Amino acid sequence: MRSRLATRSARLVLAAAVVTALAATTACGPEDPSETGAAAPSTSASTTASPESTESGKGGENGDGQGKTEAPSGDKSGYGQSCGTNDLDFTVTWEAQPISHYLVTAKAKSGITCYLDINTPSVSFGSGADGVASPVGQGGEDPIKLSGTSVAYAGINVKTTEGEGGKQFEHVIIATSEDDPNPAEVELPDAPTVDKPIVTNWSTKRDEVIPRVI
Repeated sequence: MRSRLATRSARLVLAAAVVTALAATTACGPEDPSETGAAAPSTSASTTASPESTESGKGGENGDGQGKTEAPSGDKSGYGQSCGTNDLDFTVTWEAQPISHYLVTAKAKSGITCYLDINTPSVSFGSGADGVASPVGQGGEDPIKLSGTSVAYAGINVKTTEGEGGKQFEHVIIATSEDDPNPAEVELPDAPTVDKPIVTNWSTKRDEVIPRVI
């Protein structure tokens, strides 16, 4: 009986030793990357970089990788371009001599060089047809280059009729052409009575734009 117990105890000790040895071998062996997750950082970096690579590819079309946008083709810094109303600054002053009239002064905005290639400005008071100034053909240079401090002038006679007829206006609408989509509304120095107004051509000489009824 004692012999059987001794044999059984020996087998249990041997089995325990085998289990211990197997556990030690597994702990000392090479790690499985899929189980430890060691490869995860590399995969994550690749996914994050993908959108950046796409953006870099877009920029590469311009040769510098910065994705720069080309300047718009309508840049007003060049020469030989017609003046639009929004290219100019306007002022209107009252001139008492030799004939009372309003003097329009047009000047190119900073950084713009353009040409007044339409000789007569479009001038009107209010939205009605009776407020449109008729051209009288006085003065005129075609075209007039505007840049820096250079200016062009035009003269307006707001009332060419006798009597008390007409309407009062505080602003005048000025454009470089009749079909200009951006007319300028300029404040007048007072509120004159307007009736059958007239306007001269553009000129670089003030004495050529005194409006007279012909």
